[in-house]
Amino acid sequence: MQTLTLNNGVQMPALGLGVFQTPPDETRDAVTAALELGYRHIDTAAAYGNEREVGQAIHASAVPRDDIFIETKIWISDYGYDETLHGFDKSAAKLGVDHIDLLILHQALPSDFDKTLAAYRALEQLLADGKVRAIGVSNFMVDHLTTLLDTTTVVPAVNQLEIHPYFQQRAVLDFDAEHGILNQAWSPIGGITFYPGYGEDRRSVLQDPVVTAIAETHGKSPAQVLLRWGIQEGRSVIPKSTKRHRIAENIDVFDFALTTDELKSLDALETGRRGGPEPTDVTLAAYGRAIPEA
Repeated sequence: MQTLTLNNGVQMPALGLGVFQTPPDETRDAVTAALELGYRHIDTAAAYGNEREVGQAIHASAVPRDDIFIETKIWISDYGYDETLHGFDKSAAKLGVDHIDLLILHQALPSDFDKTLAAYRALEQLLADGKVRAIGVSNFMVDHLTTLLDTTTVVPAVNQLEIHPYFQQRAVLDFDAEHGILNQAWSPIGGITFYPGYGEDRRSVLQDPVVTAIAETHGKSPAQVLLRWGIQEGRSVIPKSTKRHRIAENIDVFDFALTTDELKSLDALETGRRGGPEPTDVTLAAYGRAIPEA
């Protein structure tokens, strides 16, 4: 497993297992399989409703806790300084841990960005207190990041974004790179419609002839090519699956390399079509929901 160094010196496995939209019982089994297959980075979120099952699988594993990088997210309903501190307490209790390796804000909240800033200041406090090892954001655009950097102290270690060849967000990637923020890809294989109502008619990157031709050349699957593309371009990638053979396939990407021309051909597939909500459209009225205590 390749690792990446965050801007505060913390080492993070480059590839992790995501559990978005994974039912609790399937989450436990998927995380168990992933740890058995060599994964050491698990990405969950308060809004996913499966932090408890992630924690159960980790604690039942023979892999020591300190060898596992746990990443989770605070949902917008828990933004605000005190609310976010309590959000950490809820997540840590469900995960059954005393510290979290990477805690990030799940979305910007443009309609109440003061709450977003207060939430981030709470992350800074948790970092100072040693309760988290690194902090970051998710789905933050350049204007969100600019305001955040102007009004807070700690530069985010990570910005988790939708990134795959059909939707690359290069302006955000470039801004992050300029400021030492690691880009992390959700939907790195771009083959699934994650949000109802968004992109049901979109093409799967997995079926693109450019991708399938590269896969055939290397004797790899299209998903492995797309994950390798992200890793070679310096990103963290968070694929998701509940099937053991797919979980195994997704981690088997460190024994080949794409050529410069292959990387360029994948870069050229940009369509500009987002697969989920526009970050500017996220509001408490539309997306807020209470995160349970237990």
